[in-house]
Amino acid sequence: MTLRVAVQMDPLETANINGDSSFHLMLAAQARGHELWHYDVRTLALDTDGGAGDRLTAWAAPVTVQRVAGDHFKRGDYHLLDLGREVDVVLMRQDPPFDLGYITATHLLERLKGQTLVVNDPAAVRNAPEKVFVLDYARFMPPSLVARRLEDVKAFHQKHPGDLVVKPLHGNGGKAVFRIPADGSNLGALTELFGQVWPEPFMVQPFLPEVSEGDKRIVLIDGAFAGAINRKPGEGEFRSNLAVGGYAEAATLTAREEEICAVLGPELKARGLVFVGIDVIGGKWLTEINVTSPTGIVAIDRFNGSDTGGLIWDAIEERHAAMLRG
Repeated sequence: MTLRVAVQMDPLETANINGDSSFHLMLAAQARGHELWHYDVRTLALDTDGGAGDRLTAWAAPVTVQRVAGDHFKRGDYHLLDLGREVDVVLMRQDPPFDLGYITATHLLERLKGQTLVVNDPAAVRNAPEKVFVLDYARFMPPSLVARRLEDVKAFHQKHPGDLVVKPLHGNGGKAVFRIPADGSNLGALTELFGQVWPEPFMVQPFLPEVSEGDKRIVLIDGAFAGAINRKPGEGEFRSNLAVGGYAEAATLTAREEEICAVLGPELKARGLVFVGIDVIGGKWLTEINVTSPTGIVAIDRFNGSDTGGLIWDAIEERHAAMLRG
């Protein structure tokens, strides 16, 4: 069955065709004969038509994609696309920040329920931000504090002496993640800075020396393990995110990571979180559950010769068929 797929993502012009998971998913969809549209989240519009029924639209263009540098997509004419009546699947793939704009988009897309399948489920994405949802699984996490007051951070540091890591609660790609030395120098200034830049609390954790061994990205599809890569920090860095100079290598799961996947899997599937990337440090410390715009499948497929994009589309097609059956 041919699906009509609208991809809500950042501009295609800026896509890294050799590493972008959204582009990888578009190639996989196109290979199956699915039709693709691209739109910017800022063009979403909801018309209630005086109570006669919602009409959610986006200013979208049909696209075809290919992995050719400098010529990786072709775009047709823009028109107003009815996401409830002219589309079968919406891929919600724009990058964070997970701000009020992102949250509002999930509210709008949630109104498509029963008409158009949205992946990942927008209500679940809204209710499961990366560094908040993971708190439900604290038994797998390093000690963690979510706070704003310097006094709370200092008390946490006393309980967990040594270097600390401070990071924004809704950040992504390793941005604005700081390592504080054991003597706590600059802790006050950094706490003040976070309080001024972000309205929400931030997260504090002990620095994990095991990060030098890698920060593993594990991909789960509809709750089932699909593949993993180990990301290692680049020279002079403690962050292993590929976006900040980390590099990837092939990886398998430890017994602890298998346990984490087994516990998380059923809940992810029940929430409609089809494509999820979890992060585990040192083979045992769960740090994030990425649901907004997970990455890593290009490297996984490169190392393993797998077709993770195809597996994701298998799950989407199955969910779409189930939706039609009611």
